[in-house]
Amino acid sequence: MQSLHLISLLLQYPTRDLQTVAGEIRQRLTADPALPQAGVAALDPLLTRLATADIYDCQETYVELFDRGRAHSLHLFEHVHGESRDRGQAMVDLRQRYLDAGLEPEGNELPDYLPLFLDYCSTLPEPAAREVLAEPGVVLIALAARLADKGSDYAPVFALLCEIAGLEMDEEAAKALPPAEDPRTLAELDAQWEEEEIRFSAEAAPDPAAACPQASAMLERMREPLPATPADRS
Repeated sequence: MQSLHLISLLLQYPTRDLQTVAGEIRQRLTADPALPQAGVAALDPLLTRLATADIYDCQETYVELFDRGRAHSLHLFEHVHGESRDRGQAMVDLRQRYLDAGLEPEGNELPDYLPLFLDYCSTLPEPAAREVLAEPGVVLIALAARLADKGSDYAPVFALLCEIAGLEMDEEAAKALPPAEDPRTLAELDAQWEEEEIRFSAEAAPDPAAACPQASAMLERMREPLPATPADRS
């Protein structure tokens, strides 16, 4: 599903290059018969803004939405593990999964960065791509609901991903993850990103996913390797 790569571009930090190709992205998504066209049409406000608005305004909106706090973080494990040590092993497992599929992640992004995960899914055959995309479904559904509540034009991107993955966006699923609020002041931002104390006692170390069985199951599925699939971007 090569269109997942195009969708991944929409979730990356806006650049002038993205503005230049926004129209082409719209055309290629519209022309893909594997995508629900109502969901693609719902991307129009975002694609139009990315193509026509001042690039600095687009970048400011992006940072305010995705980088200011954890509520809308594009790092999948952030919503499950936070900064706990368990997140590190989950990262290692997911990166190995990319390598087993013949992909070598580039740049400084962590393996759980959603656009990178979408790029990985885009190299898979369609049935496998849909199945793998559904693995972090609890996060995708929660982000779709949170962004919709915020009135963000990024919300339809997540709604489209949920539809591609065959996920039902009901109210119960949308609230499966613990609630998260973005900080309102710099002090709150510092407090939210403060590194948690490291404990070496197994008894003292809490399970950050214990309160969310759906999130725990998500992690187990994402750790299971798929048969190696050669990357094909031709």
